[in-house]
Amino acid sequence: MRTVLILMDTLNRRFLKSYDENAEGITPCMDAFAKEAVRFDNHFIASAPCMPARRDIFTGRMNFLERGWGGMEPFDRTLQGELRKHGVYTHITTDHAHYFELGGENYCSLFDTWDYHRGQENDPWISRVNPPFGEPQAYGRKSVQHLLNRQEYARGEETYPTPATFLSACRWAKENRGADNFFLMVEAFDPHEPFDAPDAYHELYEDDYSGKEFNWPGYAPVTEPEEAVCHLRKCYLATMTMADRWLGRFLDALKENGLYEDTLVILTTDHGHMLGEHGFTGKNYMHAYNEMAHIPLFVKMPQGECAGEHRKQLTQNIDLMPTILTHHAVPVPETVKGRDLSEMILRHTPSREAVIYGWFGRAVNVYDGRYTYFRAPARPDNKPCYQYCAVPTTLCRFFGEEYATEMEMGRFLPHTRYPVYRIPVHNETDCMGDLSFIRDSCLCDLEQDYAQEHPIEDEELEAAMCRKLAAEMKEAQAPLEQYERLGLSERGI
Repeated sequence: MRTVLILMDTLNRRFLKSYDENAEGITPCMDAFAKEAVRFDNHFIASAPCMPARRDIFTGRMNFLERGWGGMEPFDRTLQGELRKHGVYTHITTDHAHYFELGGENYCSLFDTWDYHRGQENDPWISRVNPPFGEPQAYGRKSVQHLLNRQEYARGEETYPTPATFLSACRWAKENRGADNFFLMVEAFDPHEPFDAPDAYHELYEDDYSGKEFNWPGYAPVTEPEEAVCHLRKCYLATMTMADRWLGRFLDALKENGLYEDTLVILTTDHGHMLGEHGFTGKNYMHAYNEMAHIPLFVKMPQGECAGEHRKQLTQNIDLMPTILTHHAVPVPETVKGRDLSEMILRHTPSREAVIYGWFGRAVNVYDGRYTYFRAPARPDNKPCYQYCAVPTTLCRFFGEEYATEMEMGRFLPHTRYPVYRIPVHNETDCMGDLSFIRDSCLCDLEQDYAQEHPIEDEELEAAMCRKLAAEMKEAQAPLEQYERLGLSERGI
């Protein structure tokens, strides 16, 4: 048995013609792959952003209800670990720099082998004591470190980090021609920001912008000129099309080396991104609109079973682990909360009643197949709210001395006997930033308002959604204080 998981960071569903024939994106390789795969139409994030989403994938359970950004924990039953325990060879190739920062511990090291391609975002790669330029003038974000990195890799398209990642996967396929019993993960950081691509890809989108540089959104309400936001969108699209080209090269390499036809191949993402919609750019700090939460998923079954078909069940990335383990005849740990996607494909098993998703310490969101409900924190101070971990790191930092007097250690999590730290949230930084954009709960009817631009008021329906939210939180084993933080009981309002 063989599995290939392709994860492309920040792959926006709304730009893919395989979901909308009128979509803007030029992605012929993904379009072709979609015809050979089963398309899931109601696939949603669970935890976001990057590292929380990956912990979901590698543990089959939701991260965001018990902690924010962080590494794999010593008590986690992981996809890589379970496969290796049962003799399945595992390899990852990636250009995702966050794996190698504080808060990204133990993800790659759990594979048998891993390969890393330098240069994305603020990867501390190119070293200059005295950089040849100062802090650049640009809309949104920009950094000297990123410019140093870009100066190095932009010598040719093949040296960009995501093309280099796919090329390394091509080499792996060639070097392992005829191999069996493996799990290969190919993880491309693109089309994550900063949106860098050669000029030829911008020309495809007729991008003739000449203003101040803007290829790295500022995670803020839009204040930039309309033409700059239009350019930002085209920068994203150009980067996505570049990534698509190299994805195609990799899929061809699988076919050329006999590793495609009878292999389970999965293509998905971790989350989407706001590019001016709802007046925002970036992610994390606003409500979990569909632009970020409703994501693509394609599953090519061995021998192409059910190719070109669609499935409507509600799914999430926690479903990847049990799907892959079952494909390799590896028992699924009792800690896993996901469901086998192959069962949904081959036997049309029923959908969940609802899915929940979100960012740690912010609104908790529920979708039942028609309505979305964003449940905001009940109190302005967003308390009580705790993070639980055995490795006290978060995004590029430790939980330092300022947390020490309030940290406790105990057996607080029901799914492990391992003692963990319980760390009270100190400020909005612990919850991915400004909470002012999620102060109010929000209910939308997606049949009538997929763009979520016209919230509705219906107390009876809101109460029903609260009951569904509470039921799904209970299934996910949410810490009890999460109900109090949201103003819910374990049965809803």
